[in-house]
Parts: sequence; C-alpha cells; structure tokens
Amino acid sequence: MKKFIKTGFTLAVSALAVMSCNDDFVNTKPLGEVSESAVWSDAGLSEAFVTEIYAGLGNGGFDEQQLASLTDETIFTHPGRGITTITEGRSNPADIGWVNGTISWPNMYSRIRAANLALKNLEKPQFTNPLMAERLTGEAKFMRAYYYHQLVRYFGGVPIIDRPYELGEADYLAPRNTMEECINFIVKNCDEAAKLLDGKSLAAGRASKAAALALKSRILLYAASDLYDATTAKSKSTTHAAFAKPELMGYVGGSRADRWQKARDAAKAVLDLTAYGYQTNLTAPVTKDEGTANYMSMAMARNGGERELLFARYFINAKQEGGGRQGLFNGPNGYNNWAGNTPVSLLVDDYEMMDGTKFSWSDPTKAAMPYANRDPRFYSTFLYDGAPWKPRTASVAAKDPANQIQTGQYEVLDGTSKKVTAFGLDTRKSSVEDWNGSYTGYYMRKFIDANPAIVDQNTWQQVPWPVFRYTEAMFNYAEALLELGQDAEARTWLNKIRFRAGMPALTETGPALKERYRNERRVEMVFEEQRYHDARRWMIAPVTLSRKANGISIIGTLKPGKSVTLYKYDPTSYDYNYKVIEIDPGKENRAWLDKMYFLPISRDEINRNNKLVQNPGY
Repeated sequence: MKKFIKTGFTLAVSALAVMSCNDDFVNTKPLGEVSESAVWSDAGLSEAFVTEIYAGLGNGGFDEQQLASLTDETIFTHPGRGITTITEGRSNPADIGWVNGTISWPNMYSRIRAANLALKNLEKPQFTNPLMAERLTGEAKFMRAYYYHQLVRYFGGVPIIDRPYELGEADYLAPRNTMEECINFIVKNCDEAAKLLDGKSLAAGRASKAAALALKSRILLYAASDLYDATTAKSKSTTHAAFAKPELMGYVGGSRADRWQKARDAAKAVLDLTAYGYQTNLTAPVTKDEGTANYMSMAMARNGGERELLFARYFINAKQEGGGRQGLFNGPNGYNNWAGNTPVSLLVDDYEMMDGTKFSWSDPTKAAMPYANRDPRFYSTFLYDGAPWKPRTASVAAKDPANQIQTGQYEVLDGTSKKVTAFGLDTRKSSVEDWNGSYTGYYMRKFIDANPAIVDQNTWQQVPWPVFRYTEAMFNYAEALLELGQDAEARTWLNKIRFRAGMPALTETGPALKERYRNERRVEMVFEEQRYHDARRWMIAPVTLSRKANGISIIGTLKPGKSVTLYKYDPTSYDYNYKVIEIDPGKENRAWLDKMYFLPISRDEINRNNKLVQNPGY
C-alpha cells in the first residue's frame, strides 16, 4: 500500500502544482497529499516535513490566556476558559482545566510521532545532501526532546515512544517510563542534536546547538530540584508520600549532589557560547534609564537584545497570528484593548527599591509614592497609574491628551466648579470600555510594542516569544552553584544580571542569598512561563500560589486651592491614597492542593491506554 502524507506546508503544495496531465484516471495523484516515498526522496519536501514539526510550538507563550495567570504573577480578567479550574485546585481527569496546545498530551505526542517519522526516514537519506540530512536529523531530535520535556514537566514520567508505530502491530499501548528514564532520554536527544547542529543552523527560529544545550540545561536543573527528588518530595507532601509509584514523579536513587553538578555543567556549556548574551560583562550597575532600556531591549529582542535569544518563536506581519497580538490581549481597556492577563500586587510588590532594599507598604515614604525609585525593570514590565503610554485612539484622545495610564478614581471640577469623581479611563468603570479592564489596577508592559504605529486592536506586532534565552542559563548556573555551596561564583553571575538592570550587587550568603536569587529570577524572568514551574519544583507553591490575588485601589483627592477639570497624573495638584485590596473571591478564589504539582492525565487517555498510572491525588 502506498503511503501518503497530507500537505500542510506550502512547499509541498507548490511541488504538486506542476504535475503534468495524466489521462489515466486511476493513476491520478491526490492534490492534497504527497506519497511518503516522494517526501523523503526530495530534499525540499523533507525540509518542509521537519518544518511542520515546529508547529507544536503554537504561539509560544503569547496566547490570549497565559501561564502567568496560573501563578502569583497575573490574574485572568475574563470569566470561564478553565483558568480557575487550576488556580482553585479543581483539576481532575475529566476536566484538567485550561491546557493550551503547547501542553496538551495528544498534541505533544502527535508532534513526537512526526519527529519519529522524520528520524526513521533520515537514517539513510534518499537525497544527495548529507549535511542537510544531518541538520534535519538534529532538528527532529531537538524537537522530540522539547516536546518530551513539555510532557515531563507537566505530567511527570510519560511513555517514551522513540519510533513511529506501524499498522498491524500487536499492541499500541505503553506504560509510563520513570522520571529518570525520561530525563535521560531528553538529555541524550539534546546531546545528539547539539552535535548534529553544530555549525549547521538554518535561521532564527530553527533548532541550533545553543537551543539543544539550553534545553539540556533546563531539564537537568529540574532533575536536581526538590520536586524531582522522590525523598524530598515525600517529606514535603503527604500526597507524594502516599503515591505507590514515586519513580514516575522523581528520582528514587542516585546522588542529588551529582545531579546538581550535572545541572551546573550543562548551564556552563550554554554560558560558554560566546555568540550569545547581552550586557553580561559589566562590573558596576548602569544608570536607572539604562537599566530600563536594557530590559526593554531584551524583551523586544532589539538594539542588541536579540543576542539573548537561544531559541524563539518569531512572528511577522505577513502572517497575522495570535502571537502578534499581545497589545490587544493584555493592553489597557482605555485603549480599546482586552486587559486579559493583569499583574497582581503580589508580584508588583516584590520589585525592590533602586538601592536594593525591599519595597514595603508599612514604610510611609514608600507607600506615599509606590512607583518611585523602584528596580528599573519595573518600568519596562508594568503599566501603572500615571505611567506614560501610547497616544490614545482618536475617539479617546480628548479625554487624555497626556497619554497616561489611569487606574484610579480622581476628584475633578465639573462645569459648576463642583467636585465630582472621575473614574480612570483604564478602570472597570471606564467611559471607554467598562466590560474590559483590570481588576488589579495594573497592566503588562513587557512584550508590548510601544510604537504608536502599532494600534493594538487593529495591527500586529513582531515581538518573538523567548523559548530559551541566555539569562535563563545564567540563573540555572547560579542556582546549581548555590546548591553546591559555591556562593561567591553564584553571586558573580547574579550580579551580572543586576548590574545590567541598574541594581546594586548582592552580598548575602547561604539561605539569605538563596532567597535573593529566587526573587531575582522571579523579577527578571517574569511572564516567561518560569514561575509556574519554579514554584512547583522548589515546592513553595503551597505558600506562594495559595495566596489570594490582589490589586491596588487608588484615590486622587484635589489639594486645597487646586482646580482641575480634565484629569492627568499630577502630585502637585493631588494627594494620592494607595491601598492594596484582595480580588473578590467570587472572581477567583485561589487555593492550593498538592495534587497540582503535576496535572492529571486525562480520563480519555487513561481509557485508551490501560497501562497508564494516574498521577498522585487524582
């Protein structure tokens, strides 16, 4: 039987368009498919097949619903969509909750099968370009490793399928492999991919040696962490202690110190790639403005910041995808945007002052001007009350010629010089769009293009999603060093990150330095899908992810003798009162249960494969 592969890629379709006429109707080739033999004997079609494997990346982390809203970074504004199923600890095999395509068990295995097909057919290339065959093999190995790492960090040990199943096999069922076996498999694929891809990367957005080494660094860091060590996990969780198959969730033997050393060495291999990294050789903090600009350059992958990217999902205007709509998804409703994932005060308040001290609402000076003299990254990360932003749209411009974010309520004078309350244009009582709007009083700034030409509700931006960036490896290296008791070297690398941001050096040691490290990682890697996994692998989720989502209430009162009819932020005319408020439990009532360290395997998958063992707590 001749096998056909459906053509979901342009190159394959164009190849079919030049077929000659054939009067033999029986032998007419289908126009929407290409035979398997044709694909693997043609270099261009083989390239197209491997390219399609990347589609499993989806929009990266730039979907309308984001992983940040499953953590103490943001809250999702709109009702439903399965977010609270997870944040309230209600996940179950019949209803996992919000799971996008980059996490989905069937989606990941579909891409893994495609990678297996490619690897099988590239073992003995049928086209005459051995270097291309090596590169495609390396890409397929990397993508297979990447999709397995997605499965492992959400579900624990999973069945390792390293070949394409064929028709007529006696059994298509497979048990779960242990966590250790899965991580070893991922590492092996990364090592092989790195070797095959060395010097052969095609273009930005494709797998490379750097991408393979970065993936290896991440998975080995996880392997050494608390959640992935069965003994430690049992000591911190009664749910894990009661589970009969701990080897599916973590390592049940071996030396944890050895795992930290492997994590350290893997991270250092990334750091030794001299073509990457941005402003990492500073010996003192840059200025506040430089720190803000540096962070913006990395988030937008511009002005040298693109050197940070080891592997990314890119977007272009020629192909309008959801990943280019961050301004619309998360921008302020006063700009006709949707305010989807909005930062909570739990996150905002973790940003230090510029001198490295903690921000505290109990300090009257800091509480009076909470957005002054903060970590320079603060200003590249958040839109807050009074923050400058883009010009308003034409229909709104007259209401805010100053182009400032308005998330409070303020006194103004009406036409009779009577004081009335004006609700900010970016609140849920906005005169622009009161059905959207932040519950927290904050909006995302990071990853949103500030160019006025990008009118978020009508145009797309071209900001890449950072799947792996150099700074993650810097943090991975520092964390492994801390766990191995090498504090001085860890501080050196952490201070490289802080100096670039305009922040003073860390000087602590021991547990205090570890806490500073964790906060530094939280701030620097915010909204990059790190916090979801960090809070779990450190096993701090029962404390950090059970906290109620909160926001800020802001009231501006006119100073005596001041007359304002059209509001703008102005401390010389207003006294401002700031108060942290909890989000109404009717909106979201966050809770933590230890079963949420890993997601449940869906009931459908369990029913299809009776060799699968369900995760603990479900």
